Amino acid sequence: MVAMTAPQPTDIICDPACGTAGFLVAAGEYLRTNEPGLLHDAKHRAHFHDGMFHGFDFDNTMLRIGSMNMLLHGVENPDIRYRDSLAQDHSADEEAYTLVLANPPFAGSLDYENTAKDLLAIVKTKKTELLFLALFLRLLKPGGRAAVIVPDGVLFGSSNAHKTLRRMLVEEQKLDAVVSLPSGAFRPYAGVSTAILLFTKTNSGGTDHVWFYDVEADGWSLDDKRTPLLSEDKLGPVPTTALTAEEHAKNNLPDALARWAERDAAERERPRTEQSFCVPKADIVAQGYDLSLNRYREEVHQEIEHRAPKEILADLAKLEEEIQQEMAELEGMLK
Repeated sequence: MVAMTAPQPTDIICDPACGTAGFLVAAGEYLRTNEPGLLHDAKHRAHFHDGMFHGFDFDNTMLRIGSMNMLLHGVENPDIRYRDSLAQDHSADEEAYTLVLANPPFAGSLDYENTAKDLLAIVKTKKTELLFLALFLRLLKPGGRAAVIVPDGVLFGSSNAHKTLRRMLVEEQKLDAVVSLPSGAFRPYAGVSTAILLFTKTNSGGTDHVWFYDVEADGWSLDDKRTPLLSEDKLGPVPTTALTAEEHAKNNLPDALARWAERDAAERERPRTEQSFCVPKADIVAQGYDLSLNRYREEVHQEIEHRAPKEILADLAKLEEEIQQEMAELEGMLK
């Protein structure tokens, strides 16, 4: 997700449900790797240490771990602080960030009285996964981008709140991609099927087509043990050595990242029978803004030729004749 959003030295990055700050750490490491001169520039260095990274959580233990995690990864003064992201008013942080990376808690619900009124103004719902999507739209600057994990229900839910948010993403913002994840990606902590939504806040639309990718394997077993299926240099979205076709079957992430870069070019021509493909906005509107990959994927059914029934019956009769002959021979041996 960090590689797909490609953080820049001027970005202001936020994770409103940061936990141990894993996304922020990954973003910092990405910048160190891809912007080697970043910390040699006084202005960029000051921004990197003091203004780039912002994380909120309401678990004090997570906040302590997250702060230490950032410090151990060389960020001197990250903004990691206590906040109940769905309950507090966000007027001070409205349109404050250029990049949101998040894996918020979902499958929960809040009472209307305990939910920030500015979020309910975007979408009236009690579901936390929908409220977090409303929060991301609230926090992003125009032109800001987001990569966030949502449960599959967000993609096809039939409630008014589900449909309203999907319509907003497609019609009022720029929905870039839907990346379907394997159902065991978050085991043993959660078995629910999830997807990554990538979108850009524009407040004026801009969705032309949406890129879909079906991640079937991420390099780790999809059971509760989550053991690596490949050597360490073959794991992750940017392996240090090229993957063979057999290794790709165990780790789709490098292919997903490479094809993401081609989403506005070669990917548009790929048939919908492939692992990744693009869907025009008009097709999504026609499907009531349903964003589930299987709604648009076309299955190829292999034609199988069956033998004629009379031929099969003739073979069975021949087998039966052979069995009877061998039974007769056995009876003769017993006399």
